[in-house]
Amino acid sequence: MNKKGHVMNGVLLSIGIGYILEPAGTEATFVKILEVGLPITLGALFPDVDTEFGKHRKTLHNLPVLGLFVAFPYVFGNLEFVWIGVLTHYVLDVMGSKRGIALFYPYSKEFGLPVGVAVKSDHADLMTVVITGIELAVVAAIVFYTPWDTLQFGDSIQQGIQALGV
Repeated sequence: MNKKGHVMNGVLLSIGIGYILEPAGTEATFVKILEVGLPITLGALFPDVDTEFGKHRKTLHNLPVLGLFVAFPYVFGNLEFVWIGVLTHYVLDVMGSKRGIALFYPYSKEFGLPVGVAVKSDHADLMTVVITGIELAVVAAIVFYTPWDTLQFGDSIQQGIQALGV
């Protein structure tokens, strides 16, 4: 996907996740959208920084980098949603484009699905919207159907779950 697709994905995800976490449609919903919007959109754009250094779709498009972003809120106590943007960037590149990404870099094999379109395709925006819809369905299923009350976690994970509003 191109930059436009990743921005569109980040913004649509922010709106969708805001409504999933705060479905009332009140002022609190719009506050939640803003709260999740900045980190998700920043995370959705970050992996493409590797177009300026390193190897694009390799250097910052891999599981170790995602692991750093998952750990970030636990270490620094902020930007709890940035990893979602990074993860969905990867999903968009794997599902939405023909090329795929090197998930296990420095192992250079790229992984993708055969359903993607070319980055400059007339169907790239439609593909972005469809994949974003799938991502939002997964988020909704996790939020609404996971029995959070019965699961036992460590204190830091439990606080992270509570920060997500689940």
